Amino acid sequence: MNSPSSFPAKSYADPADYLDAYAEMIAAGWRSVDRAAVRRASEVLARAYQEGRQVFACGNGGSAAIADHLENDHLKGIHRDTDLSPQVRSLAANISLLTAVANDFGYDEVFAFPLARLSRQGDVLMTISSSGNSPNIIKAIECANTRGLTSIALTGFDGGRARQLGQISLHVDIGNYGVVEDIHQGLMHVLAQYIRQSRIDPDRVGTSRF
Repeated sequence: MNSPSSFPAKSYADPADYLDAYAEMIAAGWRSVDRAAVRRASEVLARAYQEGRQVFACGNGGSAAIADHLENDHLKGIHRDTDLSPQVRSLAANISLLTAVANDFGYDEVFAFPLARLSRQGDVLMTISSSGNSPNIIKAIECANTRGLTSIALTGFDGGRARQLGQISLHVDIGNYGVVEDIHQGLMHVLAQYIRQSRIDPDRVGTSRF
């Protein structure tokens, strides 16, 4: 496994220079993403949406916000102008349930507990974790794999355990939280927009707003 590119490696006096260097790391991060894995993730999600399967997403901190955004863009966005009605749920969105599970069973269980009760074989889990080592993310992936779900792991840095446990790995080989989260957000959009445009009449794609 290659070591991820760490950023920043030095101090910057000019914010414009930092912007340029950050943009270069964004480009490097995109280049590091396995295109075959993107294709597999797209196929799995498209099939789930076509068959009425549920797609669950989860993450902590900024990654929780991406999971919530994924629910929005995949549930509503993919449905627009298509024949699909995606069933998408962010496991990070219900603060009452999340805090109840954390209080009663521990924070490690906040995603696995509801996933074990809401999911069915053939559903999909998307985990979003820059480090790939958050215990609640690992437990969610293990739960998904045990229950016959397809697990898609979005990771950064060296990928951690999530990169190894996820059946499909969307890994960003960069050692900076902001860069990794930016690309995870972008991957969420790429998957949503690709699936949507693939279900629209080709003659209408250019006139549709994405």
